[in-house]
Amino acid sequence: MPTPDASPDAGRATPAAVGTQADAGEAARERALAQTTALLAAGSTLIARPVPRPRITFDLRGRSAGQFRVDGGEASIRYNCALLAREEAQFLAQTVPHEVAHYLAYLRFGCHIRPHGPQWQQLMRALGADPRRCHDFDVAGLTTRRLRRHPYHCQCGEHALTSIRHNRILRGARYRCRACGQALRPGRAPAAATES
Repeated sequence: MPTPDASPDAGRATPAAVGTQADAGEAARERALAQTTALLAAGSTLIARPVPRPRITFDLRGRSAGQFRVDGGEASIRYNCALLAREEAQFLAQTVPHEVAHYLAYLRFGCHIRPHGPQWQQLMRALGADPRRCHDFDVAGLTTRRLRRHPYHCQCGEHALTSIRHNRILRGARYRCRACGQALRPGRAPAAATES
């Protein structure tokens, strides 16, 4: 039972509070962008070449704090707003340099190096961050996406490919079975092949 001075809306976010949260989120994104820009400028000196600004978005969800990727020749850095809001100081000190170091390593050494290998570790140290592979942020309540599985088969059995690989196949990629080396085909294995 509410106390006499408690309103029925106690505990609910008021429009003013929601606006304040949105403003705080926007300010945190601006600080993350500023930190990214500063580290990219420092990175230009580190790798001794100009560093074009990659596409930077704040659309990453789930438990990953950040992500660097190259898609179709375009580099991008994605940040997780929920983790930025929860752990801003650590996010700016660790996640932003982590993703910028991936980008600098890509520009300097290409895409054929280990993602968290010695080149990346050296760049992390040069950017003033500890070269740790994973964050230790509180991820309670954050969900990860669950990928749908699609049936594929080869001569030796059936395989369940994730939506990611299934979509790559639809765009022309090919996957082979590690056991028999045959190309994977969509659908379940024909009954005759599974009975032998």
